[in-house]
Amino acid sequence: MTPVETDVRSGPGWRSPGTKRRSTRTLRIRTSAALVALTVLAVLLVPPLVQLDQQAVDLAAKLQPPSWAHPFGTDDVGRDLLLRCVYGLRVSLLVGVAAALTATVIGTAVGATAGALGGWADRALMRVVDTVSSVPHLLLGIFIVAMFRPGVWPVIVSVALTHWLSTARIVRAEVLSLRSRPYIDAAVSGGASRWRVAVRHLLPAVLPQAALAAVLMVPHAMWHESALSFLGLGLPTHLASLGNLIQGARGSLLAGQWWPTLFPGLFIIVPTLAIAGLSGAWRERINPRRRSELML
Repeated sequence: MTPVETDVRSGPGWRSPGTKRRSTRTLRIRTSAALVALTVLAVLLVPPLVQLDQQAVDLAAKLQPPSWAHPFGTDDVGRDLLLRCVYGLRVSLLVGVAAALTATVIGTAVGATAGALGGWADRALMRVVDTVSSVPHLLLGIFIVAMFRPGVWPVIVSVALTHWLSTARIVRAEVLSLRSRPYIDAAVSGGASRWRVAVRHLLPAVLPQAALAAVLMVPHAMWHESALSFLGLGLPTHLASLGNLIQGARGSLLAGQWWPTLFPGLFIIVPTLAIAGLSGAWRERINPRRRSELML
């Protein structure tokens, strides 16, 4: 390599592929964090600050396209879609977070118990997981919701009982990997019981993976709630949720009004992508080996 080539490659205009990947990754994380922060601020601040009734009907302003007065337009009874979407995101996010936390607790308990005890307990619990996994999530969720009256809690229970399976498998695999570590053998040789080993050593070690699974489950639970509400089996129709907004806009879409469907859909897609971006960064942080592979 000549000195000229060396100077060109070391100049400010030349960047290595690893540097470009790091720059792209940083931009993705910052964009995702900004979108998540914007979502949280909208959910927390808009309802108390905007002194408007999101249920107020104004038939004279129905199905107006986006404008300065109504940035997202209005629905088929004249309600402001921006305010309705914020309230719908609030309800859908509440359902998603509650269902994700419940499913994570169930999955962590099942996976940790199966991995720590092993033997017949492990086989029995994993057969339960396989049996529940064989039924499609949406079909099982419809069956659970159909047993109750429409409401928030039946949807949370339905989503939680159909989404703990992956967490149970992840936690079990992590516990089985940890059981072969030298410090676990030392604790068992020192007379520690299985319960003490599980509580003091195994469970704290799998909590980061369980927390990551919970974060990844939030957008999945939001999509599940939206699907149930779209089918008319989720939240009550008078309650603004993103699924209900899309379900109520079907007639408008067929008539050529696109905004009542587009904006609630974006309120589902954008938070999903933002949470997925932050979760990917978190996964790389708790798994340095995978991060080093990505940076190559």
